[in-house]
Amino acid sequence: MKRLLVLQLLFLAGCSASRSREWAHHGAPMFSDLTVREMKAVRAYLHGIPEMKLTEARGKTLNKNSILLMELHLPKKHEALKALDHGHAKPIRQARVIVQFGNQSQPNITEYIVSPLPTPNTHVVKTFKSNRPVRFESRPITIVEYSHIEARLEKIANKAQKLLFETTGGFSYTNCSDRCLTFSDIAPRGLAPGERRTWIMLQKFVEGYFIHPVGFEVLINHQDLDPERWTVEKVWYNSQYFDSVEELVEKYESGEVEKVKLPEHDDNDLYSTYIPRGHSNTPTNIHGPKLVEPQGHRYHIDQNFVEYAGWSFAYRVRSSAGLQIFDLRFNGERIAYEISLQEAIAFYSGDTPAAMQTKYIDAGWAMGTSTYELAPGIDCPEIATFVDLYHYFDTDKPILHKNALCIFEMTLAMPLRRHFNSDFQGGYNFYGGLDNTVLVLRTTSTVYNYDYIWDFLFYLNGVVEVKMSASGYIHATFFTPNGLHYGTKVYNYVLGNLHTHLIHYKVDLDIAGQKNSFETLNLKYVNFTNPWSPKNFIVQSKLHRNEHKTERSAAFRFGKKFPRYLHFYNPNEKNKWGHQKGYRIQFNSHAHSVLPKDWREEKGISWSRYPLAVTRHKDSEATSSSIYTQNDPWEPVVSFEDYIRNNEDIVNQDLVAWVTVGFLHVPHSEDIPNTATPGNAVGFFLRPFNFFDEDPSLSSKSTVIVRQDKAGKPKVQRWTPEVVGHCVTNQPFVYDGTYSGV
Repeated sequence: MKRLLVLQLLFLAGCSASRSREWAHHGAPMFSDLTVREMKAVRAYLHGIPEMKLTEARGKTLNKNSILLMELHLPKKHEALKALDHGHAKPIRQARVIVQFGNQSQPNITEYIVSPLPTPNTHVVKTFKSNRPVRFESRPITIVEYSHIEARLEKIANKAQKLLFETTGGFSYTNCSDRCLTFSDIAPRGLAPGERRTWIMLQKFVEGYFIHPVGFEVLINHQDLDPERWTVEKVWYNSQYFDSVEELVEKYESGEVEKVKLPEHDDNDLYSTYIPRGHSNTPTNIHGPKLVEPQGHRYHIDQNFVEYAGWSFAYRVRSSAGLQIFDLRFNGERIAYEISLQEAIAFYSGDTPAAMQTKYIDAGWAMGTSTYELAPGIDCPEIATFVDLYHYFDTDKPILHKNALCIFEMTLAMPLRRHFNSDFQGGYNFYGGLDNTVLVLRTTSTVYNYDYIWDFLFYLNGVVEVKMSASGYIHATFFTPNGLHYGTKVYNYVLGNLHTHLIHYKVDLDIAGQKNSFETLNLKYVNFTNPWSPKNFIVQSKLHRNEHKTERSAAFRFGKKFPRYLHFYNPNEKNKWGHQKGYRIQFNSHAHSVLPKDWREEKGISWSRYPLAVTRHKDSEATSSSIYTQNDPWEPVVSFEDYIRNNEDIVNQDLVAWVTVGFLHVPHSEDIPNTATPGNAVGFFLRPFNFFDEDPSLSSKSTVIVRQDKAGKPKVQRWTPEVVGHCVTNQPFVYDGTYSGV
């Protein structure tokens, strides 16, 4: 009878696991990005509404009504959970659409929720929690606006043609063939809400032009929708400010301005190129190590649903902000409802006006759309599964980004665990080891000069690692002696400007269910009489737990002492040993705040005050930033501080952890030509903390155990094939890099 009961329980558990997997698979499409068909249908629907008067986004005029961005609008969590946890019908798919209304008396930005997809027939206005309208001036800059800026720069450069030609040794902005100048624009575009004036610096248009400033910077006011009314407000040249280009040229010709002469440009010795130079002892006639899968993939992908070694999750790449995963489960049990990239910032310091104004808030550049093609064997292993992405931003048709996301399993060449059990007589009792393999979900964002590599890594022992690795070119400005207070001279007349990178993530944890609590663990010294030697005392560490009951108490400020353990747990569920089932967040970060609290631009990034803040889940608090913050950080439509201002109870509630990681980068000569990834990776781990009864990687059949038999010979016990098999693919390297409309 007892045996029958056990069999029944095992059968029910198997059915439950199967049902859980089926529901997770069923619900994953709720989180998939808009398809090409859906994008085209939404565009056609909105363009068919006469009162909107929508025209093409790429039309040359600025005073027009056009679609700026289109992306998936996520379902409400409680509706999604009905499908994920009970197999109910999925909520209808919806699109979030940003429309710029420039062709009216009061230009504005309006967001709409368009549904149902794929055949929309209705739309409603989407508002923000603050109910604050979106200023038209806070919109991201578009290709059309850039074309007008380029036209204005041509006029400016023509006026200063002789100065620029003599300064750069033969470079010019127009009629220049292979010795051309280009530009970089700086944000935010002004010093107060409602402004749209941008500092622009000229650079030599060569490979790696980001580190070729020429020392000419200009402030253009481009707030008016008629480019003919744009004005030049300031010019900077050789550490001096001028009120106009004409004033600079006049004083340059009269000798009142000290002239700058950059070193001669040598195309054959370009310091910003990737072409190898210098001596290397590495053989060039053979390839280095390669990652192989001797018998093929051990993971499964179905559209945006991924399964691997007990893990399952859905993913998307949000056009405005980037990579996200949803419904993260291990062995069918949900750990997190959402882990998503929210924002990336790089705040700079400098001596030139462009440098001191540079405060990049990258969602404002539609960071998620800059997911360009990944190179096999470099960005991802050749064996990876490559996935195409589609975006609709500043365009009139969906844009295909080929092979812009990759998924692969890799070995870390480090055991997940191992032990050599010596007999201390020249032999051993046993050796046990398990190789450490992980599944990697990866994409990149090249936001102008910087390349961010975004990773989610899934380990066999129930650990998730969330990581950003930085590469690309540094943001460099023209060198001045005073600039050494704000960076490092990295080449003739080139200053690498110091800056801080901060990355913000949303981590919606559902540990063994939605009702979670949060505590921090620290150590305290205790001093007590030694029980086996009363004349002496014992001093040792004792675990000190601190339950955080409100949102304010769980918002930890930079500069304050940070707890050692950050523990999220379900107070209603325990493991076999009586411990509440939990996960903890472990940081890999060197972040710090970038501006004093409430200082001007800091208001737009109030999340950057906290390495960790914990709030109750609300559908109205879906994101911590917005696409508009870059150009209006002073009065942002999304203010993270509002999420914790009401100081709600967080005991036994649906909790969201907001995580800030980052690092200070003081550029150095080794950043030429590029910033390398080693030492420039930050992120965090989600680690089980009494969630399981034992290490779940015990289920891995990759374990190897070696014992000695009676004759002293090794006896190997393994559960995988003894012989690995053939090696790497014989396919040639293929890479395109283009992306286009579909």
